This record gives sequence, C-alpha cells and structure tokens, in this order.
Amino acid sequence: MIYEYEGKTEKEAIEKAAQELGLEKDQFDVEILESQKKALFKPGHVKIRVHTVDSQNHVQPEFDGKVPNATVRAQNPNLVANPLPQDEFEQKMVDFITGMIEKMGYEITVEVMFREDKKIGIKLTSASSSILIGRKGKNLDAMQLLANVYAGHLGKEDVRVILDSENYRIRREESLVRLAYTTADKVRSMRTSILLEPMNPFERRLIHTTLNDIPDIETKSEGDGLYKQVRVIFKGVR
Repeated sequence: MIYEYEGKTEKEAIEKAAQELGLEKDQFDVEILESQKKALFKPGHVKIRVHTVDSQNHVQPEFDGKVPNATVRAQNPNLVANPLPQDEFEQKMVDFITGMIEKMGYEITVEVMFREDKKIGIKLTSASSSILIGRKGKNLDAMQLLANVYAGHLGKEDVRVILDSENYRIRREESLVRLAYTTADKVRSMRTSILLEPMNPFERRLIHTTLNDIPDIETKSEGDGLYKQVRVIFKGVR
C-alpha cells in the first residue's frame, strides 16, 4: 500500500507515518517527494511517500537497494556473511537466482553477501556482469524485484533481498552523491533548476537527503512510475 505524509522535517514526516500506520520505522520504505529547507519567516516542509508490504502482491515494487559499505561492514563484523546458504530459504533463493540467470544464457556464481535483520544481500559473480547490471542498474533492479517476489511466495514477505554485482550499488551511491553536489553548484551559478535522469526510489531519496541541508537548494520528484526524476532547484537565500 502507498501513503503520503507531510512534516516540517523528514524525521517528523516519518514519525507521523509510523504512528498513524502503527508500524516501526524499519517496516516501511520512504520516498521523499519534496524537501524545502527552513528559511527566515518560512517553516521547513517535507513531503514523503510511504510504501508498505501488500499481502496480495507479497512485495512492493519500490524499496531501497542500499548495501552496507566497507566502513559499515568493518564496524559490524557480523554483516560479513558466510557465502554459503545457511537454511532452506537461502538455498531456495540461491537456486532461484542461479536458475533465472542461467536461463538467460549466462554463467553465474551466486553467493550470500551479507545478512541483516529482515534483509539479505546476494552477490552475483559473472564474466557478463556488465550485462547483468545493465544501464544504470536497471537489469539488476529487475532481477532483484523478481527475487523479492519469489521470496514472498516462500512466505518471506518481510525479508528484503538485495542483489549486487561488482559492488555496483556502492559505486552507484558514491556517484550519485557527487552528482547531487555538482548539480547543486550548477543550479546555484545559473540561478535555475536542473532535472536529473530517471532514478529508482532509493536513488532519488539519496539525492534528496544529500541536498536537504543546503539552504539555497531544494529538490522535488517529478513523473510517474518506478523511475521518476529529481529536479534540483535554486531558491536563493531568504
């Protein structure tokens, strides 16, 4: 199910959503639709869209694809997983993903990358990794969605399955942070706005969050469907 909430800050909007839905904050996904920093005589404003698990569809199509980076893994050694499946669910997921990719005509090695509470990372190793990742990670996202649908069929609707290959998701996250700051500098110098490329919900949220604390910059999601665009707007110092 999808809901929308507003607040003066992202934290306030998320807390409002958690209270009204009766859920913990880690039980739903948040997509930032609009973020305006507090200014003189004008309160801050954040609008979010909340995605919760749909019991009929087993899994929502929009969710974060965040993978713990090297620093997080170093600080949390338990996240470094035994690459072999540890139970029946993990074995079925590995078998499903392996079979799916082999039917596509590619040789693949599938291993467990990390384990967290209600989240499991799966690493894909292949000589055809660039094809499996696809342009802007769209092939990887599509396979990840299918893996989550299958997890739902196995009765694990609350478990998120994250697929990664060649550390693409970490590299993409770093690239998007750089893009956010570079775009902010451009719109400030040009006194205008710039519409970024279509992105999935996690990528858009990363742009919004990265620029949220810059006083003269605001961001807004535009478009329909899974891959919306973020507009970075110069609003000046007020």
